[in-house]
Amino acid sequence: MIAVPGPRSPAFVVGALAITQTAGYGVLYYAFSVLIPPMARDLRTGVAQLTGAITVAVLVSALFAPLVGRRLDRHGGRALMTAGSLLGGLAVLTWSQVRTVTQLYLVCAVLGAASAMVLYEAAFAVIVAWFDAARRARALLAVTVVAGFASSIFLPLTGLLVDRYGWRRALVVLAAGYALTAVPLHALALRGRRASAPRARRREIVGSALRERPFWLLVAAFLAQTGAVAVMGVLLVTYLIALGHPPVFAASVAGLLGVLSVTGRLVTTGLRSRWPVALVTAAMFAVQGVAALLLPLAGDSVAGAVAGVVLFGLGFGVATIARPALLADRYGTTAYATLSGALALPVTVAKAVAPLLSAAVAQIAGYPAVMASVAAACVLGALSLVAYDRYGRAPEQEAALPAEPA
Repeated sequence: MIAVPGPRSPAFVVGALAITQTAGYGVLYYAFSVLIPPMARDLRTGVAQLTGAITVAVLVSALFAPLVGRRLDRHGGRALMTAGSLLGGLAVLTWSQVRTVTQLYLVCAVLGAASAMVLYEAAFAVIVAWFDAARRARALLAVTVVAGFASSIFLPLTGLLVDRYGWRRALVVLAAGYALTAVPLHALALRGRRASAPRARRREIVGSALRERPFWLLVAAFLAQTGAVAVMGVLLVTYLIALGHPPVFAASVAGLLGVLSVTGRLVTTGLRSRWPVALVTAAMFAVQGVAALLLPLAGDSVAGAVAGVVLFGLGFGVATIARPALLADRYGTTAYATLSGALALPVTVAKAVAPLLSAAVAQIAGYPAVMASVAAACVLGALSLVAYDRYGRAPEQEAALPAEPA
């Protein structure tokens, strides 16, 4: 007989999180871009005003990240992620009924709170608590590889629903589908902590980390590279068109970023068995810096554009799996979610703000200046990780109490 993974078994946890992360990013984040044109017509507003709404969602998720992290360390993921997926479904359902831009901004603020409760940061905290170091990398890879296809699945799916039912009914379908998928899976697959380290112990670990230079080198590395990735994700199509490429070609080439992010994660996970994860990640960031410089130099040709996007895309999703690995390896699992939330706050703010700043730079100094800033950010991220690696692994930070599945 073939053994079927039961609820809360490691395989079931990984499978459940892979599904809920794919659906979560697809519904709570990626669907927004497809809905901008019909919402702009219906709400009689501009694209810039609507884009500001998703920026609000990202900023709110950043503000909630430290609070969510502390909650995960104390109580585990079951209640928090179940409530967050229910809140996310209700927020998307409410979104379908908005009549003004102000209402949309309020809904997006709730979406941001729900996102902090259910997306990668929370899911990674569950994985770090559940799996030992030997199996953690494979679990993270499995979840992120599947979720890496969220845009490939939900962008066309949302477009189909909008075309067939209109944007309001499309959101109703997406809300129902997300809630009916994520709520039961989070409730069944996860569990709360039966025991956790004393609060004083967690505070000691966090306080020690925040006083150390290595933690702030991680902040610098991932803040810089996340900002660079956000800029490319938002402005790449526009830049390729500005270089003279047809819109269809520009969109198709930019679409490679999602697929290549999966490739980059696979390569990084394979290489970390031979070299330190910080140095592997630094090398990927450096390659992205080279790619950003290549686009202004050779991006006006088809071969140059494809080469630049391919090289940049290899590092597109590397930070996603490197951050939890580096945090857990250095500081252990006892206060992992709290430290992850502290790190996520500035990094997520960079994700929201960097594209806006780069759009202003593009208007004033042109796109080559934007690409130069992207390259500089990638190089800064790489150098920060090289410096971080020189500190080596911190002394064991774990409490005597073993980590419990979250």
